[in-house]
Amino acid sequence: MDDLEKAILISFDESGEVDSVLKSQAVAFVQQIKETPSICSICIEKLCFCKLVQVQFWCLQCLHEVLRAKYLSMMPEEKSLIRKSVFGMACYESVNANDTNWVKLLDGPAFIKNKLAQVVVTLIYFEYPLVWPSVFVDFLPNLSKGAVVIDMFSRVLNALDDELISLDYPRTGDELAVAGRIKDAMRAQCVPQIVGAWYDIVLMYRNSDPELCASVLDSMRRYISWIDIGLIVNDAFTQLLFELMLVDGLLDQLRAAAAGVVLAVVSKRMDPKPKLALLQSLHMSRVFRLVAGDGDSELVSSVASLLTGYANEVLECANSLSLEDGKGVSRELLNEVLPSVFYVMQNCEVDSAFSIVQFLSVYVGTMKGLPTLTETQLLHVGQILEVIRAHIQFDPMYRSNLDVLDKIGREEEDRMVEFRKDLFVLLRNIGRVAPDVTQIFIRNSLASAVSSSDDRNVEEVEAALSLFYELGESLSDDAMRNGSSLLRELVPMLLSTKFPCHSNRLVALVYLDTINRYMKFVLENTQYIPMALCAFLDERGIHHPNAKVSRRASYLFMRGVKLLKAKLVPYIETIMQSLQDTVAQFTKMDSVLKEVSGSEDGSHVFEAIGLLIGMEDVPLEKQSDYLSALLTPLCQQVEVALLNAKSQNHEGSLARIGNIQQIIVAINALSKGFSQKLITTSRPAIGLMFKQTLDILLEILVVFPRVESLRCKVTSFIHRMVETLGTSVFPYLPKALEHLLTESELFIEAIDFANAVLQPKELVDSWFCLISSSANSVLGP
Repeated sequence: MDDLEKAILISFDESGEVDSVLKSQAVAFVQQIKETPSICSICIEKLCFCKLVQVQFWCLQCLHEVLRAKYLSMMPEEKSLIRKSVFGMACYESVNANDTNWVKLLDGPAFIKNKLAQVVVTLIYFEYPLVWPSVFVDFLPNLSKGAVVIDMFSRVLNALDDELISLDYPRTGDELAVAGRIKDAMRAQCVPQIVGAWYDIVLMYRNSDPELCASVLDSMRRYISWIDIGLIVNDAFTQLLFELMLVDGLLDQLRAAAAGVVLAVVSKRMDPKPKLALLQSLHMSRVFRLVAGDGDSELVSSVASLLTGYANEVLECANSLSLEDGKGVSRELLNEVLPSVFYVMQNCEVDSAFSIVQFLSVYVGTMKGLPTLTETQLLHVGQILEVIRAHIQFDPMYRSNLDVLDKIGREEEDRMVEFRKDLFVLLRNIGRVAPDVTQIFIRNSLASAVSSSDDRNVEEVEAALSLFYELGESLSDDAMRNGSSLLRELVPMLLSTKFPCHSNRLVALVYLDTINRYMKFVLENTQYIPMALCAFLDERGIHHPNAKVSRRASYLFMRGVKLLKAKLVPYIETIMQSLQDTVAQFTKMDSVLKEVSGSEDGSHVFEAIGLLIGMEDVPLEKQSDYLSALLTPLCQQVEVALLNAKSQNHEGSLARIGNIQQIIVAINALSKGFSQKLITTSRPAIGLMFKQTLDILLEILVVFPRVESLRCKVTSFIHRMVETLGTSVFPYLPKALEHLLTESELFIEAIDFANAVLQPKELVDSWFCLISSSANSVLGP
């Protein structure tokens, strides 16, 4: 082992046992050798006699780099030496015929052979066809040496595709020009011979060396897009490819590779008319049965990709051709393959290059404008709906993550929300071309979910509810209110159902959202109001064990109250009793300290109550009793909290502040249900109750003048009271202003408050007079 070999071994060392200084010296040394004029001769000599794979790899990499950087300035003799040596190695020959101890690189590991192929392709880049026109023709006779050279030839073809030809990688203009030059020369000179060699190799080795045949077919697949398709689509080669796919007992890898070649054939860009003739000649129905095997096998996956690609090409022909040119034939082919495609979509891993939604959308688009659909089309619509239902289902493996909504669950939910968008657009499009089939499918899906007694089918139930929810997206307000026979069946079924898996967060949320979607139907069919109230108020809604579901239910219940309004008056007593524990829980300190995020913080239950008891349809006495029953304990809690605030330690004060914040939020939400007319004109006694509440809440600014969160909450309530009570609230404000105006920045805050909130102008003027008066007394003139 000479110094160069030692240095290469040290520079490649990844064990960490080599001294870092020594490794740096070794790297510097091999770099110095790389810069010597005779580096190519050195590398070729090492490749001929050194058995160390690290040295072999370094020499091949060095040759590749030198050729790429210095080819144009190299001497003809040096180019010839490299060409002759590298080609000899690739053909399993000795560089020097007299050498008996030469190293055979083709017996080495795959990464050495791949690097050798890369060097050959670099020479082809510069020299084919002008300098080295016989490279491919010279390679073909050497294939008779057996599998080792055949494998190397396939690696060279693969490297040529990767490095130059394939458009899967970005190419410069020069690279595209070189690729065009090489393809033109190969088509004119050697492509038929190469295809003939492929055929002979597969025919000869399919039983003895199926893995070699699979690699040959993989190389062949890469070239079909730009060679004469007639060389492949003929009685001999096409028959061989289908035999490989259909014969049981052959290696799955070989059968899958044959399917990959046929997929390349059907995907070749052609004019629609000859393309349809090609597709028809393949008799693809022969392989339909293969997708019914093990969905995880390489064969099934490849045949699935073949069938989806074939169907996509047939559909393109159907959309491009007239009846005279073959539209009818393309439709027959499409009808023939679609059942298998639908099976693939539901049961197999689909090639990422194939868009299920795009294909189905285009197919559904062909039905638009038709007066009626054929039985076959209606059958296909039903199968498409099955595909949609299968694909909108969450993966059961994420069930627990989605229920607790941890990081993994949140990511999966976000992914599915985005993924479902296009599927639901497709669903609505189907609903337009085949409304009856769509509605019956959704009805059967929901009925099946309702009748199931198994709590394990969480994903199926969630999907069925989501489909029913999306159905409402396509219904007009009139259709929703009037209610078709379908809605008259499904809405009561929905309202009365308690799923075994109702404790699951996803199921509970979509259930509530779906009820909310159909509340306009309930508005016109008031006999279902009690059922809707139960769904919102029991353990399916506000009393659900999951806090996120409970808060969502509170918000949706508030929206339902806004819609139904006076029709809920007979149920107010029942609703108030049902919500007693929820109201009490909202302001408890242990509840306050829990994380509350987003706008759905649970306060909407107070807004809903305010909307219910704030209607003029409620008798004044009852209204006063309800409001007093809510405000009195809340105000008492504030008074007790303020009284105890000074004696609390820091941690206790934080808890007390949180408790007070929740109370202010609750009272503010409650007040939203009372109109200005009711409070100031028709029932001023109600207004007085809110003024008294405001007086108590303003005490918060006295005890906690520097707590910004509390100051914001109180200010927000002042906003609300000014909007409803006008200038009649001003006598209650001086006490607050005394504390708001103790600092200059709070004075500015008060000014901003006036500009942002108070209307009309006379209210603003009155407010500024009040601010000025308070400011003079606090800050001085």
